[in-house]
Amino acid sequence: MSTFGILSRLSDHYNPYEHIIKLLSNQFLGHLMRVAILSSGGKDSAAAWWWAMCKGWDVVALVTMRVVSGDSMMFQVPGTEIVQHQAKLANVSWISIDTEGQEELEITDLENQISELEIDALVCGALRSDYQKSRIERMCQRLGIISYTPLWHQSGLAHISGLVKHGFGVMITSVACDGLDQTWIGKILDEKSLESMIELSKQYRFNVDGEGGEYETLVVYGPHFEGQIVVTGTPEWYGRRGELQISEISSS
Repeated sequence: MSTFGILSRLSDHYNPYEHIIKLLSNQFLGHLMRVAILSSGGKDSAAAWWWAMCKGWDVVALVTMRVVSGDSMMFQVPGTEIVQHQAKLANVSWISIDTEGQEELEITDLENQISELEIDALVCGALRSDYQKSRIERMCQRLGIISYTPLWHQSGLAHISGLVKHGFGVMITSVACDGLDQTWIGKILDEKSLESMIELSKQYRFNVDGEGGEYETLVVYGPHFEGQIVVTGTPEWYGRRGELQISEISSS
């Protein structure tokens, strides 16, 4: 039986995932999916965004959570203002949501804003964080939309290598592991530097895709940008970790 036939049979009975069945059925009927991308400006968000574009979907907006105080268990904190420039270069709307980063409130802040969008799905770049993925999925279920995590459990090496291969400008903005010193801060990965990072990841046993917090990134150019972003800042080194203190972000 075809996938569409299975979906039709399921919809004859009550199902808690009725909204997902309807949306998936619409895809088979030629409905153009309208999606928003949860974006921090880093490599994972950029890859998830590119995936949605390659599906031919209508990317309605990039949605960024701006943590205004403290830290967050779900969302990247530094450099998220770059998403405004990414959206401009891709001619996509940008929505910035302020949150205090409190565990029980930040998902509510996101949900309140997403509920106002006319979308079929939310796409995010979660790789291996069950905490992030499950909370986003539950939120989307409450809103009657689909949650897509196209990078979920993808090979770290395949992920980062694919970004470089397909022309994404992945800038390292912070490092926090043995093997990555201050010379990596502010570096944009290319084939040569990626090869070096791969060798270091084997030697020092860190995640080559940075999923364990080994490094943070911002994407300054890509195949979906009509231009390039310039990030200016000063590298700061604290002994075993360091970061780029960003002073200005501009686009051209």
